[in-house]
Amino acid sequence: MQKLEFLLRRLGTSIFVLIGVSIITFFIARVVPANPAALYIGPKARQEDIERVTKQLGLDKPLPVQYAVYMQELLRGDLGTSISTKRPITEELAGRIPATLELLFSGMFIAITLGVPLGVLSARWQGKPFDWMVRIISIVGVSMPAFFLGLILQIVFFRNLELLPLAGRVDSDLRFSNPLTAITNFILLDSLLTSNWVTLKDAFLHLILPAFTLAAYPIGLIARMTRAAMLEVLEQDYIRTAKAYGIRQYFIIYFYALKNAISPALTVIGLTFAFALTGTFFVEVLFNWPGLGLFTVRSLLNLDYPAIMGMTLFGATGYVLINLIVDILQAWVDPRISLR
Repeated sequence: MQKLEFLLRRLGTSIFVLIGVSIITFFIARVVPANPAALYIGPKARQEDIERVTKQLGLDKPLPVQYAVYMQELLRGDLGTSISTKRPITEELAGRIPATLELLFSGMFIAITLGVPLGVLSARWQGKPFDWMVRIISIVGVSMPAFFLGLILQIVFFRNLELLPLAGRVDSDLRFSNPLTAITNFILLDSLLTSNWVTLKDAFLHLILPAFTLAAYPIGLIARMTRAAMLEVLEQDYIRTAKAYGIRQYFIIYFYALKNAISPALTVIGLTFAFALTGTFFVEVLFNWPGLGLFTVRSLLNLDYPAIMGMTLFGATGYVLINLIVDILQAWVDPRISLR
């Protein structure tokens, strides 16, 4: 019952947050010094065409009325029509979400599987060369911009070593030699389901550089937070007691200490996951990854305010859901945390 009340309370708060985001983005988009009707028509738009499209899009109505109409359409799942592509924004997002999520999940999988063990081992060997190496790697990962790291990786692994592809999600020649049957639009998953091993290998190679570029910042942050939490836990009395009883060091580190130190790390993992949701924009542009980031950048350059608003709401919803999941996981892992 307590968990249900917590979920309902958080969902109610989340709805108010999303409404606030929608209000802010809507009115900011309307004060941008550009004529959406003229942008919708394209270059060499005539005045009578602009007036006609202005009425068609409802831009001649007062702003509160426009917002009320926008919210009614939003509740029906209609985010509007993109000015640039003339297609519904829901279709644009649906076609690009799998590519972004594939990159996002891959990057965060790398960040978690490397960041947490590095933080644990760094705390275990505090002050030793391995600890200094992890701290340097963490500082570099947090400090280095994603676009700079991506360029370095492209120069090294594509130009110099010729080991990995430069950009894209999959080689365009495979459309003819090994066409992939789309089931979920996740190329790796679809390749496995259809036993298309050639496409699977090529997609995996294309994913390595952008995934590591995206994972660099979360790796550094997760490793540093895990190390700090582990150092605090390892100084507790029950850890000393466990050592005095002769319990193996491995068991103490990974079953006693890490369990109580993982709660702060979960918070950081959730925040970095939400940050990576929008951080993929730079990576997608750099590696020409056909996801939401590339679509958003093009929308910004074209002043496509319906698409910008749709992406803003999508990002805000992602942040809210991730924070909710992190709170639930923390309460599940650490019983000392109350859901009240």
